Amino acid sequence: MYIAVSILIFIVCALLILIVLVQNSKGGGLSSTFASSNQIMGVRKTTDFLEKATWTLAGAMLVLCIVAAMVIPRGEQAGKKSAIQEQVNTFTPTQQAIPDFGTNNNTTTPASEDNNTTSQEQE
Repeated sequence: MYIAVSILIFIVCALLILIVLVQNSKGGGLSSTFASSNQIMGVRKTTDFLEKATWTLAGAMLVLCIVAAMVIPRGEQAGKKSAIQEQVNTFTPTQQAIPDFGTNNNTTTPASEDNNTTSQEQE
């Protein structure tokens, strides 16, 4: 069911993109090709049709998105928790050693040894 609704959403999106691209904000677009002759629908009827089609497709998109949210597969089975929830429940804190980066092995730094030797040489 979710796949069918997703396909319908995709089709409505494609139609909505096409309808919006055909329109022109200044009154041109598809209706400008019928400006010289009003044979089939007329200029005003074309813009009315495009506007109604845009609103209808936008409404259909809204309804289909709400339906898709309701029929989305949850993937949960009875009594089964997510992998993250299982890790949180089974986590036991352990004693971790803090790395010393070699600072505990050398009590004096090379810079302090250099200072000691230069001060002894000056005396």
